[in-house]
Amino acid sequence: MAFSSSTDSPSITIMVCINEALTDDELRSVLAKLESQRDKEVFGLVCKRWLHLQSTERKRLSARAGPHMLRKMAARFYRVLELDLSQSISRSFYPGVTDSDLRVIADGFKCLRLLNLHNCKGQQIKVLDINKCSNIGDSGVSSVSMACSSSLKTLKLLDCYKISDESVLSLARFCKNLETLVIGGCRDISDASIKLLAVSCKSNLKNLRMDWCLNISDSSLCCILARCRNLEVLNIGCCEEVTDVAFQGLNGRGDTELSLKFLKVSNCPKVTVAGIAMVLDKCETLEYLDVRSCPYITKAGCEEGGLRFPERCKVNFTGSLAEPEVLLCEWTRSASAGQNL
Repeated sequence: MAFSSSTDSPSITIMVCINEALTDDELRSVLAKLESQRDKEVFGLVCKRWLHLQSTERKRLSARAGPHMLRKMAARFYRVLELDLSQSISRSFYPGVTDSDLRVIADGFKCLRLLNLHNCKGQQIKVLDINKCSNIGDSGVSSVSMACSSSLKTLKLLDCYKISDESVLSLARFCKNLETLVIGGCRDISDASIKLLAVSCKSNLKNLRMDWCLNISDSSLCCILARCRNLEVLNIGCCEEVTDVAFQGLNGRGDTELSLKFLKVSNCPKVTVAGIAMVLDKCETLEYLDVRSCPYITKAGCEEGGLRFPERCKVNFTGSLAEPEVLLCEWTRSASAGQNL
């Protein structure tokens, strides 16, 4: 694109290429002054350079789902902050958002802050892994729990720091078929929501990871052990408020046994040999017990206390908290798809 400029002499014409005269920042300023979305789209039709600038400046995008189309959009509009995939409820022919769509969104839209899935027929989504998505908050999780209430079985929210009780309460209300929940590192979650979750999902919950949930205490753990009869994996590592009191309720279960296969209480400084003894009295299925960095639980102390571990149980007394958890990986590989922590 060029502009001509005539001087006083009619025989001299100066041609100026606008792409050479204007910097990217200046072109962005021009784009910012365009009020309508249509004008901004026309801006991108001028040339490839202008199209690239128009694409990178796009912050909000409305589109239909589908992995092929989403990949193309992610490559072009990679700085999008808001992605709206909401659908009209009348469009019954449209299949809606699938797991493949969510994988493309997670991998391709690196700057995404808001995802609208309203009426997207997410009833088929069974596993949703958004571990370490630090900008995911309660509104997003609540929307997913409502949309996928009948199908969602596995939800992983590891280190999603903006998640609080509101998310867990929503899961307890809508997702009663939930089998696996990972909320490790979500430090704003408290006993109130966990107790309601234990009541609502008591028949189906099998795997619960809530290490580093610093507001979790005896009351919620006692409720989990009393209600969730099918629980097989429990990780309460670094929950420093948990004490032996959390396990005292096991004495009132009669002949009912725990289903636990994996229990991690590492770095729980208030849990002692007495607490572990109460667990062992009600759990013959235990395959792995992690008590690292528990100052009151040692191998010698367990022997002195007369603790008898199940024959197949591996007990981890020592080692760094950062060491590879080989046994956990082996156990989860043998578990059913989507159930590993």
